[in-house]
Amino acid sequence: MSIKLLDCTLRDGGYLNDWNFGYNSMLNITKRLIKSNVDIIEVGFLDDKHNFDINRSINPSTDCFDKIYKDLDKKNTRIAAMINFGTCSIENIAPKSESKIDIIRVIFKKPKIEDVFSFCYQLKEKGYDLFLNPVSITSYSDRDMLDLIDKVNELEPYAMSLVDTYGLLHQEKLFKYFYLLDNNLKSSIRIGYHAHNNFQLAYSNAIRLLDIKTKRNIILDSSLFGMGKSAGNCNTELLANYLNNFYEKHYDIPEILNIIELEILKYKKYTDWGYQLTYYLAASNSCHPNYAKHLEDKNMLRVQEINSILSLIDEEHKLEYNEEYIENLYLDYQAKEFDDKTSCEELKEQLKGKSILLIGPGASVKEEYRTIKDYIDKNNLLTFSINHVNKIFDTDYIFISNNKRYDQFVEKLETLNNNSKLITTSNISPNNNSSNYVINYANLISRELSVGQSSLFMVINLLKKLEVKEIVLAGFDGFNKLTQPYYDTELQFRQEVQNGNEITNAIVEQIENFKKEVKIIFITKSNYQKGLSNE
Repeated sequence: MSIKLLDCTLRDGGYLNDWNFGYNSMLNITKRLIKSNVDIIEVGFLDDKHNFDINRSINPSTDCFDKIYKDLDKKNTRIAAMINFGTCSIENIAPKSESKIDIIRVIFKKPKIEDVFSFCYQLKEKGYDLFLNPVSITSYSDRDMLDLIDKVNELEPYAMSLVDTYGLLHQEKLFKYFYLLDNNLKSSIRIGYHAHNNFQLAYSNAIRLLDIKTKRNIILDSSLFGMGKSAGNCNTELLANYLNNFYEKHYDIPEILNIIELEILKYKKYTDWGYQLTYYLAASNSCHPNYAKHLEDKNMLRVQEINSILSLIDEEHKLEYNEEYIENLYLDYQAKEFDDKTSCEELKEQLKGKSILLIGPGASVKEEYRTIKDYIDKNNLLTFSINHVNKIFDTDYIFISNNKRYDQFVEKLETLNNNSKLITTSNISPNNNSSNYVINYANLISRELSVGQSSLFMVINLLKKLEVKEIVLAGFDGFNKLTQPYYDTELQFRQEVQNGNEITNAIVEQIENFKKEVKIIFITKSNYQKGLSNE
């Protein structure tokens, strides 16, 4: 058995930085991996939807990569590139004799099997060693695998990989798929293994695979520091060290560590990969990790609720991410029907003729304390704290529409003084029935609007339904990456808000719509004030 190590950092790691490693860094990574004696280096994606960019590891043709690596001394290392079938035409692939690239890896989904092979034959005719990577190997039945193997044997590529796209394989299943390949593939075809770390099994699975008694040549994928999509890959430094210790390999570990320190760790400052609870939940429900990420990014759900929603995904959608589908599952899950007639009638009576001051969690609550205090003292109004228990002002009401926020403040909510009344939406599961009023969640949201489930949208919608005529806003600062978004760091779930400008603009638009029916006044600074008068 011959074992080779394939580093895919520049390709799989590119999901985290949009493949923008920079020209000098790509050269440095590649040259140092060669110096480290890594057997195969995957330098990126061939994808003709992208224009040539010397700073990126995703480019439209082999010629582009040849421009980047024109002076590269490969020594004994082989260079690979990957094509996601359907994204690069055969015309963009030069003959192997004219390229620095030795191996082309083709990834494809099960429905594309019938189409992919004619393309692969053309690649083989151009002289490349061909590496087939059927994604999501766990979606293949034994019969599916055997049918695929028949086609692979006819093609007789350089290698075929077991691709555990979503990190679902435990050793028993991994061995089962390996035995199917080992016992049925032609002996000339190498078997590769590409792991992801959703279950923290990438490294252990890789080294256990080597314990299998086989004459088959094996190629193990890895990336520097595990850098890769979602939960990341098996670590190059771990596998290299293991192969040195137990298989008489001679990978230069200090050099590999130098690459990590110089070129990889910097990305950890603003992005993350590796084992995370989100990706564990996706793997445990055998579904695409983007489903779990979509739900987590809402910052609305408890972990067990995310798990419950993921468990509802049907087989047809599990491995093919569909944002509209998961969003509808989420909304259906949240929209627990509740008869809120009594709550609404009581609140309407209590709020009758009153102006309402909504206090958000923004930093301006602390910075502009005197402005808010003076406004409260001078006006006949009722105060609402939105999705938190305010540490600075005692409010008449606390409105909670977010289960994570409810859990965060549950102890404080259970000991509220008699002057503070708790309003929760019907998606909340309160402890000890502590809510004074429960409002039907489905009646406050909009499925069509991007901000239709935001707490500000929901509470203004509620107050409008309760016929409130004037709403005053304080502490709704909006998204600004340059400043601290909350007056209390305890309130911050995430370090950075994605698409902050889009969210801000959408909220501004909706406030403008609400202004047609209710007067809205800002008394503290806010990015939501565009087009509004600050009265």
